[in-house]
Amino acid sequence: MSTLRQALYGIALLGALVLVIWGQQQRINTAQNQADLAKSAAKTAREDADRNLATANTLTATLKQERENQSALRAQQDQLREALAKRARSIEELKRENDELRDWAAQPLPDVARRLRDRPALTGAAAYRDWLSGRGAVPTTSDQPAR
Repeated sequence: MSTLRQALYGIALLGALVLVIWGQQQRINTAQNQADLAKSAAKTAREDADRNLATANTLTATLKQERENQSALRAQQDQLREALAKRARSIEELKRENDELRDWAAQPLPDVARRLRDRPALTGAAAYRDWLSGRGAVPTTSDQPAR
């Protein structure tokens, strides 16, 4: 009986060993699956990071270009202001030099020209269209009376 008992103990020990090995294999498989998922997540995260970096680089380049354009526009605006000031000075000098021009500039605008400059406060395209088609509209050249 002792050999039978030893055989049964051996079989039980062998079964326990098989169960331990099988449990370890399951743990290894689970760990491998988790590692694969982690690699996949890391790959996805890296791709997202690369896309975000490309987007950031594009936005940086766009911002730089916009700043350069704004700088160029400011320089052009400064040049236009200088030219406008120069023209205003020239007009004032001409007014001081030329009596005819000074008298002409001092006269009030004719009613027709003044009406061109008088406009009501308009808000929106519809109001502007209504004003143009209303009584304040300037007649076309074909509608003007003969002189």
